[in-house]
Amino acid sequence: MGKYRINNGQPYPLGASVQNGGINFSMVNSSEEPCGIIFYKKGVEQKERIFFNQQHRIGNICCIFVEGITAREYEYNFFVGDNIFVDPYAQRIVGNEKWRSGEYKRLFLRGGFCDSTFDWQGTTPLHIPYNESIMYCLNVRSYTRHGSSKVKKKGTFEGLMEKIPYLKDLGVNSIELMPVYEFEECEWDSPEWTAALQNIAYQVDHIDEKLVVDGEPKQAKRLNCWGYKEAFYFAPKASYAASGQPCDEFKRMVRELHKNGIEVIMQFYFPENIKQGYILEIIKYWVLQYHIDGVHLKGSRVPVTLIATEPLLANTKIMCEDFYLHEIYPNAETPTHKTLGYYRDLFMYDMRKYLKGDQDTIKSFQYHMRNADSNCGVINYITNYYGFTLNDLVSYESKHNEKNGEENVDGTNYNLSWNCGVEGPSRKKHIQQLRHRQMKNALSFLFTAQGTPLLLAGDEFGNSQNGNNNCYCQDNETGWVDWSCISRNTDIYEYTKQLIAFRKAHPMLHLDTALTMLDKYGCGYPDLSYHGEEAWKAQLGSYSRHIGIMYCGRSLENSTECLYIAYNMHWELRRFALPSIANYEWVCAFGTQDNIVVYDEEKKVGYIDVKPRSISILIGKELPKSEKKPKVMRQQRMVQKPLDKKQEKETEQ
Repeated sequence: MGKYRINNGQPYPLGASVQNGGINFSMVNSSEEPCGIIFYKKGVEQKERIFFNQQHRIGNICCIFVEGITAREYEYNFFVGDNIFVDPYAQRIVGNEKWRSGEYKRLFLRGGFCDSTFDWQGTTPLHIPYNESIMYCLNVRSYTRHGSSKVKKKGTFEGLMEKIPYLKDLGVNSIELMPVYEFEECEWDSPEWTAALQNIAYQVDHIDEKLVVDGEPKQAKRLNCWGYKEAFYFAPKASYAASGQPCDEFKRMVRELHKNGIEVIMQFYFPENIKQGYILEIIKYWVLQYHIDGVHLKGSRVPVTLIATEPLLANTKIMCEDFYLHEIYPNAETPTHKTLGYYRDLFMYDMRKYLKGDQDTIKSFQYHMRNADSNCGVINYITNYYGFTLNDLVSYESKHNEKNGEENVDGTNYNLSWNCGVEGPSRKKHIQQLRHRQMKNALSFLFTAQGTPLLLAGDEFGNSQNGNNNCYCQDNETGWVDWSCISRNTDIYEYTKQLIAFRKAHPMLHLDTALTMLDKYGCGYPDLSYHGEEAWKAQLGSYSRHIGIMYCGRSLENSTECLYIAYNMHWELRRFALPSIANYEWVCAFGTQDNIVVYDEEKKVGYIDVKPRSISILIGKELPKSEKKPKVMRQQRMVQKPLDKKQEKETEQ
């Protein structure tokens, strides 16, 4: 190894940290066995190992400072007795740079180093409030791996960077990344080998005989493309880096996303055996080193209160299923920055029930459309990476996971889906039209609800997984996002963009505070009101599947803004009486079917007939001061061509 000197080191930070003149190494050893460091050059162990002696030990932490070595030249592992293992704090993992195909190959992993110098070019985390966020969930590999993605560096951080113009055009300003830290993507039949991997311990001088048949490597049971397992949490996944430099490439990705006004949220999954202090160190490290904007925490023993009360993370979004708010905000304190976010499935399940027209769903729908919390953000989604895509939600009654090799028992059976009359793909035009309308209805729920909308990547253009609702092992065209769907489902894509733009343009759809049903803004009308076949009176019985929601508040220009959205998930047409607003007329903006605003001269009331399973969005247009309120309201026709009567009858049957 050449000349080097060993001095007493610092116990923290744990792992290996490059400093002036050398590298500080710190590891935990709770046993009395001898321990130390093994150095490698390009995977070849150097002749001399470095041992920690008693003077290098503080409690159960052993630490030394090694002078005369450079991070560029060496890789390393730790050892305790005869056990050689990879540093769980390693900032880079060497030995798994190529995505695994499933064939058994002996992994020889080592800890590596990241270049600590990086030019962030003045970019910083964006701190976009929850109420202004448009979130987008994706898997880095599957998002651009398909040939139709038209990116050069498919399935990588670089490939995701190539899609930034697309994300901006769509209107997304926050992406949620499924695990991008280093994990082993092979799942093995051998429980012994799996346990060894999960314990982050590798016997580099041993091959498990159970994995070899007649001298040939045994195939892995299946791939794990998602990474929800124990992992090397401090290191970006090397096979996601096109450049071969995962640390630098991930930072460049974050920097370029920030330049374009897009936040980066990372998912972290922690099994029960992961220590809570270790989890906190992981989150702090990614915030400091990689400038991420937030984390979505998954696992049953995540120290949420510890993370949420960490001063360093006071401006970092922290999302999970629940929080102990009385511990985080004692004495009913109100946070200066709303950084916590509820991430729950209830919106998804209730909205799916309403979408397919189930009975007794209108009150749940009413609740979710206005749901907000003074201390936490509320994340809403119709679909997520687990379960059906939006297209499959309206095309399949049951899951079709046979290709996963688990006899179709994996994945949830609780899909709350409706195939619109035919299981799987259909060439019938009226079935296709109904499915498209149902997808648009679901998207309308998502982007007109209070809270933070989360869109699953590919749903904006009808991506399908052929009925597979658990694509964790499908590293193929089933699991990859098919970008050619944009040309086949242009109407879905354009409608999604229109919804996102409309939401951004109308603050009443994404308030930071809860709606009160009072005249909060001094407009002469409540900020939120419900309507139905009569104005100011909604039908909320168990039979009801339709409701009109009116918002009155302030626009971006601080003028009075009135919106009315009529939702009808019944299989029959429903008439909505429109509330009369002084000096305003109701004008159809857009919706999922062609509907017309009319005026009943006899009853002196405006109304709109909303066709089966459709939504109409109306804007209150202020009349010029020189004009009196017209006796007949203008008729505004929307773009989408409706089904003819024969098609409607066939569809609803």
